[in-house]
Amino acid sequence: MQNKGAIRLLAIVFALVSLYQLTFTYVTKKVEKDARLYGAGDIKKEQTYLDSIRGEKVYSFLGIKGYTYKECKELEMNLGLDLKGGMNVTMEVSVIDIIKAMANNSKDETFVAAIEKAKKMQANSQEDFVTLFGKAFNEINPSAQLSSPDIFGTLELKDKIPFGAKNDEVIKVLKTETEAAIDNTFNILRSRIDRFGVAQPNIQKADVSGRIIIELPGIKDAARVRKLLQGTASLEFWETFTYSEVGGALNAVNTKLAEINAASEVSEAKPEVKKEAKADEDVALLDKIEGESQDSLSNAKELAKRYPLFSVLTPNQGRSGSSLAVVGYSHIKDTARVNAIFAMPAVKSLLPRNLKLYWDVKPMDKGGNFFELYAIKVTSRDGKAPLDGDVVTSAREEIDQRTASAEVSMSMNGEGAKVWARLTKDNLQRAIAIVLDGYVYSAPTVQSEIKGGSSSISGGFSIAEAKDLANILKSGKLPAPAHIIADEVVGPSLGKESIEKGMWSFIIAFVLILFYMFFFYSKGAGLTANVALITNLFFIFGVLASLGAVLTLPGIAGIVLTIGMSVDANVLIFERIQEEMKAGKGLSLAISDGYKNAYSAIIDGNLTTLLTGIILYIFGEGPIKGFATTLVIGILSSLFAAIFITRLFFEGSLKRKRNITFTTKLTDNWLRNTHITFIQKRKVFYVISGIFIVISLGSIFTRGFNQGIDFTGGRTYVVAFDQPVSVEDVAKSLDVVYGHAPEVKTFGGNNQVKISTKYKIDEEGTEVDDEVEAKLFEGLKKYLPAGTSQESFLENNRKMSQKVGPTIADDIRQSAIWSILFALIVIFLYIMVRFSNWQYGLGAVAALAHDTIIVLGIFSLAYSILPFSLEIDQAFIAAILTVVGYSINDTVVVFDRIREYLGLHPKRDPEENINNALNSTLRRTFSTSLSTLVVLLAIFFFGGTSIQGFTFALIIGVVVGTYSSLFIATPIAYDTKLRIQKVIAKKK
Repeated sequence: MQNKGAIRLLAIVFALVSLYQLTFTYVTKKVEKDARLYGAGDIKKEQTYLDSIRGEKVYSFLGIKGYTYKECKELEMNLGLDLKGGMNVTMEVSVIDIIKAMANNSKDETFVAAIEKAKKMQANSQEDFVTLFGKAFNEINPSAQLSSPDIFGTLELKDKIPFGAKNDEVIKVLKTETEAAIDNTFNILRSRIDRFGVAQPNIQKADVSGRIIIELPGIKDAARVRKLLQGTASLEFWETFTYSEVGGALNAVNTKLAEINAASEVSEAKPEVKKEAKADEDVALLDKIEGESQDSLSNAKELAKRYPLFSVLTPNQGRSGSSLAVVGYSHIKDTARVNAIFAMPAVKSLLPRNLKLYWDVKPMDKGGNFFELYAIKVTSRDGKAPLDGDVVTSAREEIDQRTASAEVSMSMNGEGAKVWARLTKDNLQRAIAIVLDGYVYSAPTVQSEIKGGSSSISGGFSIAEAKDLANILKSGKLPAPAHIIADEVVGPSLGKESIEKGMWSFIIAFVLILFYMFFFYSKGAGLTANVALITNLFFIFGVLASLGAVLTLPGIAGIVLTIGMSVDANVLIFERIQEEMKAGKGLSLAISDGYKNAYSAIIDGNLTTLLTGIILYIFGEGPIKGFATTLVIGILSSLFAAIFITRLFFEGSLKRKRNITFTTKLTDNWLRNTHITFIQKRKVFYVISGIFIVISLGSIFTRGFNQGIDFTGGRTYVVAFDQPVSVEDVAKSLDVVYGHAPEVKTFGGNNQVKISTKYKIDEEGTEVDDEVEAKLFEGLKKYLPAGTSQESFLENNRKMSQKVGPTIADDIRQSAIWSILFALIVIFLYIMVRFSNWQYGLGAVAALAHDTIIVLGIFSLAYSILPFSLEIDQAFIAAILTVVGYSINDTVVVFDRIREYLGLHPKRDPEENINNALNSTLRRTFSTSLSTLVVLLAIFFFGGTSIQGFTFALIIGVVVGTYSSLFIATPIAYDTKLRIQKVIAKKK
């Protein structure tokens, strides 16, 4: 092997990078273990410990760079919600509302009709709503102008849409503005989530414009999340106080708290002393605060007693670089305590009545540990801000030509300009705070009175910060309501169960594979393959951690399946080496030629599976993407381990003159000299396959499928009961509250049922979600222990909930169809080009169609018979595409050997060559199929209920795929080529 040194160096670097990435997960788990020991079961103490070390360095890799706990947490291996519980939400920004707002809710007949028509068109189209609206508008009235004063020719848009602008130009502006509004909504949601206190939240834009996907690990209160995410953004402009104006009041607060502390100590020493009710309330609240902030250092305790406020809020006494409105700053762990202090009745009486205190939305330091507190001045009788976001007509980021720094340019309407002029005149050399959702985004100092409504805001912004602030300012004029169109809640207990079952399936499958390789290929080659498999596993997790990929239960299934399939590369190499040795070659030359001759089949087979994985990733969402990620990484990693790591071991053994065995006495002659006449018996297999296809198609068109809510829309709940319940009784009870009987099935063990309903799925809003959950509790109340509250039911008995709206269900269904069709086309083209023969491509695609129809038929026939779920959902599509990838991998290996035999023996009868080629691949086919089935069976029996249907599809697919690669793909390619030859011969 050439370049052994380079490959060895690459393997070492790869291993070090993987080790480096995985150490962050080890460090965070160690820190969290320390937190649990410190908390001794008290979750608040545990969280206080973690908050206190958030910005402290807890890890140093080889002494090169230190990492804080926060940085380690961001770099650790991410677990999906199905493995640790939490909530997954898909939100859709209402582009319709944005367009209506830009047109000032125009009543123009053509405009209103175009909106309604575009809504109907969107149900069966993948185009964005703005494009559909433009088409609908032109169809309804081709002569109408979108730039007319009655529609978009408004004062607010005059700079962007001039009078007489063509409709196409207006549509371009609408697209730009709606995307900006979507970006703004994304930023608002992101800031809300960052303040929610969730570890490792994930928010990203979906492939479909206007959709935002949010993952919140550990969340239990789904109703609170829904209200938080769907709440209307409130942008306000406030006058402010300076520290000198409120500093005296803060000192008084600190003194008062010290007195309350002293009174509390006296009360403990003299129980007979009575205090006023109000003081009792303050003492209790302060005791709670101090209890949460206890420190092991005695001087910290003393400081907290003497300066109860200033020990958690550092006063802003002339600190440079901060806004004039900042009165102090706190560590993130102390912000809740500061809020609690200012909420005390005795403290409120010491503060100005017109004072509000708001935190900055962003930390003041790079470590993200400290936040500034702003003093807001209320100047109106009703307590409202003097100016809100509705008056902002435009905002954009710019570069100041004099200072070359980023700033924000803002314009207001006529009413806003008047108020803004008065505000700026009355607040010269003072700060005006820009507040969104109760958090300060900026508090610039007014340099001069600003008339006309146009102004610039500066403050040492970066380009990104200026852009974010501009989007925030535009939120008042371009409201972009975001509605939840799909959500899923997974309880922590179900997540824990998934981890345990997923890990058991993983361990059992891995041990079985190691045992099989050792048994079939002896301690020489088998042990080497096992070392490569372990190395491969280490690399997969290292790459997943370095990419920040989320590990889900389907992802674990993808890894386990990859391990099973990665055996194939080792099997191909070992079988080739044995063939070379039986041909009389020495060990060294046999190894060299074995690797060389196996490369073609390995690369072709894995590349087709890789293409399938890439298509899954592009078209898939959620669990499909997680499965595809691990599948793609696993294929690449297994190729490296199988081809290079095993070769390095063999080269080392040869150098030390050690003998290497590639088989055992029991397996040496297994399927080695078979003489099956595949081609001559092809018509028998055509008939067998034809019968299965006819039965499958008959069931598909008569019985149909058990479609999951991914494809139909609806809500699904997994509910656990203390005692066994009858699914029929549960369905009848829910029929009473919902007005229809939902589908109720048993779900695994532990007295769990799965409930699916379409009740009010077409209606939106948090109140609808709350109503559906309330009715669920009402219908199931009699099966629960007496006294169970709705809150307790939702937290403890409801293990999982999932909602998929009709729109997203339609999109999922269409993406599933396109992904399968696209996969078949890509595979056909690849094989046609690679083998320079379209008949091979036709045979492969025919075999894949054969496999897909039979798997679909079995799901159609058995969904009401088997004791586990056989739903057609996203996971099933992932299974079908994986079957396609596996089957094509098997088929390509067979085709590769046929091509080789035809090249080596051109004068032999084609039938003889093909039969010999197929017989020569049987050992490899048997080993690969058996090892993959062993893995899948381990997942099926030990991997948990949630992926049993998924795994069942893979098991059927592997069996049918192995059969079709031998008995369908090659015969069809042969018959097609034979017919063409006969046609050509007749023409001659």
